[in-house]
Amino acid sequence: MYKAVFLDMDGTLLRSDHSVSEPTKEMIRHLTSRDIPVILVSARPLNAILPTFRSIGIPGHYPLVSLNGSYIVEQERPVFDARIDLDIVASVSEKVRPFKATIAYYLQRQWFAEWKDAWTDHEQRITDITLEVAPLADLLQDWGHRNIAPNKMMVMGEAASINEIQRHLKSVYNGALNIYPSKPTYLEVMDPRGSKSGAVNWLIQRMNIDRKEVIAMGDNYNDREMIEFAGMGVAMGNAPDEIKAVADYVTDTNNNDGVRKALERFFG
Repeated sequence: MYKAVFLDMDGTLLRSDHSVSEPTKEMIRHLTSRDIPVILVSARPLNAILPTFRSIGIPGHYPLVSLNGSYIVEQERPVFDARIDLDIVASVSEKVRPFKATIAYYLQRQWFAEWKDAWTDHEQRITDITLEVAPLADLLQDWGHRNIAPNKMMVMGEAASINEIQRHLKSVYNGALNIYPSKPTYLEVMDPRGSKSGAVNWLIQRMNIDRKEVIAMGDNYNDREMIEFAGMGVAMGNAPDEIKAVADYVTDTNNNDGVRKALERFFG
């Protein structure tokens, strides 16, 4: 019997229009009414997760995993907070500069960039917190004075550029950072402690649940470790073949109620 469900959002729980179908909401509420936690695990910042969390009606005491596992809250209070060292933030930024790309920096509920463009405008549409724009040198100085640092850096650009940047950063920071795409045009960069699989493992230990009793669903490369870690790893029908290959089960697409169909299969 599975005792917890961990759901990626974009490309998994959410349809292409960023909505959740009513049958899927009903299935999730059915599980939570049986005290089976359904936990959202997203690359999004917290304020871009909360509207979906509330619209489904997930009990407020369940945790939320944001920023690819780098920032976890319970009842909107932080319980896990993995940050990237500021020297590494500066170093990564300098190594990305020669490429045509935009970097957004996420600190808990805040986000920053050195400029606004079409990439940041797209993110702003799903994020309730307004983007703060400033030169990186000023941001680093401010963060240093406040003793804070980003939980995540997100490099945004055309797919060809993102592939090149990923190869370059991995050659420099292999093992020192978690670096993987969440979609072809987004590259996520986190501290090694920040990952979806790490977040799932950290939470189930607190809940005294074995990994074999966990279902995890996702659709992209930043979900791979979570899918492999869970007792039942589920890939969406719209996932790349590489992600489907490591899953225990492949469900329908995000636009065709794949999450609901998988939950009905495993919970009846």
